[in-house]
Amino acid sequence: MKIVVCVKQIPDPADPGALDPESKTLVRDQKLILDESDSYGVEMALQLADANGEGSVHLVSMAPDNQIAGLRTALAMGADSATLVSDEALKGSDALSTARVLAAAIARSEPDLVLAATESSDGYTGTVPEMMAEFLELPSVTFAKAVTVDGNVAKVKRQTEAGYDDVHCPLPAVVSVTAGVVEPRYPSFKGIMSAKSKPLDQLGVSDLGIEPGSVGWAGGNQEIVRIADAPSRAAGEVFEDEGDAHERIVAFLEDLKVL
Repeated sequence: MKIVVCVKQIPDPADPGALDPESKTLVRDQKLILDESDSYGVEMALQLADANGEGSVHLVSMAPDNQIAGLRTALAMGADSATLVSDEALKGSDALSTARVLAAAIARSEPDLVLAATESSDGYTGTVPEMMAEFLELPSVTFAKAVTVDGNVAKVKRQTEAGYDDVHCPLPAVVSVTAGVVEPRYPSFKGIMSAKSKPLDQLGVSDLGIEPGSVGWAGGNQEIVRIADAPSRAAGEVFEDEGDAHERIVAFLEDLKVL
């Protein structure tokens, strides 16, 4: 069984970061790291491959400036190989363009199962896995809290507000997993060293048969018009209890339409 995991490489959340004044987007010229939300998908894939006995795990990522640090982390966890799509034409890509590029890269591997996080930690659109499934013409299951494979069927416990649904889905399929679905392993020293020699292909959009003008700013369906700092929080109102504080608080909450 061949499993492909979508891996996003993001700026370190511990770094305050900066916005490009011209593009009004997050500056990504610093070292990128593995998105924590994707580490769950990598771990899930490794466990499924181990359970299958003959499984392999391939990573697919899209990042600027040929950045591979985050991919190396996932390879050190135990993934077998990776593909990075990096191209100046991809700058400014929206979620739809991202899904188109990732789907084209994934299709080259002809996987039995595609895993992705429910949403990235820096974008939070939560739409890319479903759009990838549409481009790949594959069934999609979202919010998976548990995944097993039985022959050509993926058995998924899909998280809901009331608990979970049992979903059986034919393979190949795209499944997005929630955070906490498994406990990601830490890369061992041996894994870190072996990651340096694992296959890592680097492609551009032309290698995927995609026209540069259909992605990035040229192909985007969005425009960032303006960015502004969030307004400072105003000072709160202090109620001094003179025997009627509870009445004043209730009236205040009623004005806010909380009550």
